[in-house]
Amino acid sequence: MKAITVTKPFELDIATISAPEIDRDDDVIIKVRFGGICGSDIGIYTGGNSLAKYPIVIGHEFVGRVEKVGSAVKHVKKGDFVVSDIVNSCGRCYACRSGHHNVCKHLKVTGVHINGGFAEYAKTKAENVYPIDIHKIPEKTACLIEPYAVGVEINTRANVVAGDKVVVFGSGPAGLAAMQVAIARGAEVLITDIFEERLTLAREMGATKAINVKHVDLRTAINQFTENEGAHVVIDAVCSQQSILEALDVVAPSGRFVVLGTGAAPSEIPQVAFTKKGINVFGTRLNNKRFPEVIKLFEEGKVTPEKMITHTYPFDDIEKAFDVIKNQKNTVCKVLLEW
Repeated sequence: MKAITVTKPFELDIATISAPEIDRDDDVIIKVRFGGICGSDIGIYTGGNSLAKYPIVIGHEFVGRVEKVGSAVKHVKKGDFVVSDIVNSCGRCYACRSGHHNVCKHLKVTGVHINGGFAEYAKTKAENVYPIDIHKIPEKTACLIEPYAVGVEINTRANVVAGDKVVVFGSGPAGLAAMQVAIARGAEVLITDIFEERLTLAREMGATKAINVKHVDLRTAINQFTENEGAHVVIDAVCSQQSILEALDVVAPSGRFVVLGTGAAPSEIPQVAFTKKGINVFGTRLNNKRFPEVIKLFEEGKVTPEKMITHTYPFDDIEKAFDVIKNQKNTVCKVLLEW
């Protein structure tokens, strides 16, 4: 079968490899229809994702139809349209025992540590497979379930509730998903970016306020938004050294700060930035069995993921898709690949 592989940073190939087979009674093999390109896929290609292993078939946002199932699989059958979670945990370590499978000590992430979904066929375990009603959730839209699961995880970690004043740094896919989940929970959200086109999309997707930090003073805007209280929650989907410092500056005393980044570069942060305000800081990664909640949000129309999809390419145009993401940052949001 054809698969999009990264053998090492900056070496991308559409390789011919063996199709996966059923090895365990809980295996499910999916014939892939669509895959969404994530920033972490780009990071694996450029070497910027410090968590990746090589060589790897990339892709962790994918949907398709069941091709084969192991003997123990009962909840899906051949031909069913499905989406797959990507968290593969051991179930035994402290994190798993405490209910945080997404940060398992022995975690293997589909498309990062084990072969992913940018291929004609992908193998996953049954517990990660969720059937989708395509009459309620179109095929392309279903590709956004995984990013929105990350959005749910972010909001759950920060305990976002109705009435919260939430600030999201960055209106790319991760920021927009987190924003819409927060709004669905009853929060008001101010979102930032440096591109007007992205901010226009954020407004179309329900942002309470969207500001261009190239032209508007961040602290002033947040003070106005929060009536000088500071942000109850800051979600940093930019993940730079500067954005972390800015988040600590604008978060309210006793507020919550959620960090998403996977970069390895150190950040110099004074300890007093945490202690003076008594800030609650949360690292977040992937999602912890949030797919059912996201599927319900999609089916009930409480979020509008389809608005994110700006480009779709055949899978063998992966290099063109990467170039568009790199060179059209102001207009591109979610790029899909089609098999």
